[in-house]
Amino acid sequence: MGIDVQFRPMTIHDIDKVVQVERASFTAPWSRESFYHELMYNRYALYIVMVHRGRIIGYAGMWLVIDEAHVTNVAVLPEFRGQKLGEALMRCLMDLARRQGAVTMTLEVRVSNHVAQSLYRKLGFRNGGIRKRYYPDNFEDALVMWVKLHE
Repeated sequence: MGIDVQFRPMTIHDIDKVVQVERASFTAPWSRESFYHELMYNRYALYIVMVHRGRIIGYAGMWLVIDEAHVTNVAVLPEFRGQKLGEALMRCLMDLARRQGAVTMTLEVRVSNHVAQSLYRKLGFRNGGIRKRYYPDNFEDALVMWVKLHE
């Protein structure tokens, strides 16, 4: 990782900047209201931001239910990609999940997103199945991936 970044919990004051990252990253981005609801009302939700020189350049989130972590979002601004920041963000999220008592972690990724799949495999994730027509923008299938957080 070539640049200095810090990780911290996401707050409601971060939402506007997180939405900018979200819109730059996804064809079916979450709304401001979705993030607000996650932070204020979803007791299972945990979100972190990645900060570089005071600027939010990425974020990730998950739901923690009993001993399972379900990744909801992972995004890095396009101009900061290719520097292993997504990997650092995922490692931070995985460490947070472990500290919170999660034993496994799961996520969905577009079947066409081979870059993300490669990263997840590097982190120990394995294919678990397919969710047909999962993504609402183009009805692309999602690959479900799993990893054990404790060996």
